[in-house]
Amino acid sequence: MQRQALILDHIRQHGAASIHELAETIGTSLSTIRRDLEQLEARHALNRARGGAVLPAEPHATFEPAASLSAELARTEKRLIGAAAAEMLMPGESVIFDSSSTVFCAAQAVVARAIALTAVTNDLGIAQVLAQSEGIRVLVVGGTIRCGSLTLTGDPGQDFLASLHADVVFLGTHTISGRLITDTSLEIAAMKRAMIKAARRVVLLADSSKFQLPAFSTICELGEIHVLVTDERMDATVVQGARDLGITVRTVALPPAERER
Repeated sequence: MQRQALILDHIRQHGAASIHELAETIGTSLSTIRRDLEQLEARHALNRARGGAVLPAEPHATFEPAASLSAELARTEKRLIGAAAAEMLMPGESVIFDSSSTVFCAAQAVVARAIALTAVTNDLGIAQVLAQSEGIRVLVVGGTIRCGSLTLTGDPGQDFLASLHADVVFLGTHTISGRLITDTSLEIAAMKRAMIKAARRVVLLADSSKFQLPAFSTICELGEIHVLVTDERMDATVVQGARDLGITVRTVALPPAERER
């Protein structure tokens, strides 16, 4: 999965790539790259072209990569965004952790800080990470586990969230398109809306690759969030647009080796 994530990252940054280019960049054989491209095309993550692959002109609105693949995409960006978000928290706060690979990184960084929190999450993996800290009280909302993931959706989780008044929510998203924050699933979008209503401050964690065509279901308007934590590859016009809406934007710097990719 990590190799396929590297392939997708490279093609997303360049728009297209040849098999030879991918094999040289990633350090594997041409036959392995061909097999990976076939698998990624079968999942509608890219389109094969003569001698290589390109991004779909318009990805399916309901397409989402497998959870294991999603966790490997933009790994450096997610780790740095998660660390920056964790630094924003104050000891004693109540925090809702959305089910997201970037929020997962934030949970790891929170545990490393060793601060006392009350944490609520709909992600069993995030709950397991947070439970490593003796200072964090972890509450897991109820619901139904989505196939192929550790995410809980539906009731009783949504009803439980409706009764909360948390200080902060760390929110993930599939895409941001213009002023819309969107996701591929009606159930996931509904859970995220419940989290937004349950928190005084909404902190959106989204790397620069998230800004693309809208996914299937709207979560909320961009103006409903308070803080956006992203990476320095984010388009400057997008950053300014968010600030014009009164959103605090924090961009994390990438290591020099990542900037050159």
